[in-house]
Amino acid sequence: MSSAKGEARAGEVRSETWIEAGFKEIARTGVEGVRVEVLAKNLGVTKGGFYRRFRDRAALLEAMLQHWSAGRIAAIEKQTSLDGATARERLKALIALYSERMNTEGMAVELAIRQWARSDEPAANAVASVDAARLKNVGQLYRATGLAAEEADAQAFLFYCFVFGQSLLFLERGPRKRAQLVAKSAETLLCEV
Repeated sequence: MSSAKGEARAGEVRSETWIEAGFKEIARTGVEGVRVEVLAKNLGVTKGGFYRRFRDRAALLEAMLQHWSAGRIAAIEKQTSLDGATARERLKALIALYSERMNTEGMAVELAIRQWARSDEPAANAVASVDAARLKNVGQLYRATGLAAEEADAQAFLFYCFVFGQSLLFLERGPRKRAQLVAKSAETLLCEV
């Protein structure tokens, strides 16, 4: 039995469950598809439970943005923490993390939020804060390898171009050929550090 179904039987669905359902729907259909009726149906509950947690759809979307941006920022801060590793080792581990496993739902959420940000200021602000944290933290790793600030920032930018680009490109190649291409590209990101 899923957690949401169990909560529904108990008569209450937590706010976090509504937010999770919102992410599943935004990944599937974009922000336009995140509607109270759709989420309630997906969770097997009535709309009334939603309104006990959120004043309206806008409040849910705001909570989703806060949850997404806080989660992404916390993740990158944790992933870039040296914890006894060298900056080069941490960069290598980050490349492996993002390129060796395909998180299709996570990428779908990322793309949907970025699409949403094209026409919504709060979404654009959330994306900008996440991007700034990503570039800052990875830039610090590159600086820790000895690169000058400007060069480190440029490498951090290339790093994220690679991370997001590789998740969208050449998916039709076999896993082995794709892994070889990703590995060779990753070497380029690490060659000067």
